[in-house]
Amino acid sequence: MTNADPQELAKFSELAHQWWDPESQFRPLHEINPLRLDWIDRHAGLAGKAVLDVGCGGGILSDSMARRGADVLGIDLATKALRVAQLHAIETETPRIRYREVAVEALAAESPAAFDVVTCMEMLEHVPEPGSVVAAAGQLVRPGGWVFFSTIHRNPKAFVYAILGAEHLLQLLPKGTHEYAKFIRPSELAAWCRTADLDVVETRGMNYNPLTRRYRLSNDTSVNYLFACRRRA
Repeated sequence: MTNADPQELAKFSELAHQWWDPESQFRPLHEINPLRLDWIDRHAGLAGKAVLDVGCGGGILSDSMARRGADVLGIDLATKALRVAQLHAIETETPRIRYREVAVEALAAESPAAFDVVTCMEMLEHVPEPGSVVAAAGQLVRPGGWVFFSTIHRNPKAFVYAILGAEHLLQLLPKGTHEYAKFIRPSELAAWCRTADLDVVETRGMNYNPLTRRYRLSNDTSVNYLFACRRRA
């Protein structure tokens, strides 16, 4: 069985046409992308690297990593979002990028240790078995390579900020984007990483200021947070 929630795939497919509109409901992804791109590039040095972007959606991060000089494969199971990503790459003549509709677990069985860098951003909280995705990422990256995750903490503050605040009060995201039960504590993600032979090198939080409408990386991991990991040799 595929590690995907049909309702989640349908939800993002319905919004697929909005992926590349920076004023659409995907505006937060456009606004945080420079932060996460620079953070990934600082650790891994993207130029010339073979990169896999898991759960790439419409390709916002994939496209930006390719423009930093990486050879990028973006994968997803949302067909409409992938078509949007492919069309955007053609229209903007993005170099060194391709997309494929395939589950990360299937790709891991097919091409183990094929990538220097694996990214999985804002995706783990949308699948039934996030630990399976982490395990597959560990299989896909080469020894010494980098794996990056971002997701949302499961605690009362995260419920208030990520669901009540972002979806209902500030309307930064469509209502129903997230389910609290699917949020992931850093300790849970760290345990999955250890099992996948991934060492956590750095943990960062991502915070939003509603007054300035700006995002920043910080040491506060109580809501949105990121992991930078390296595959053991």
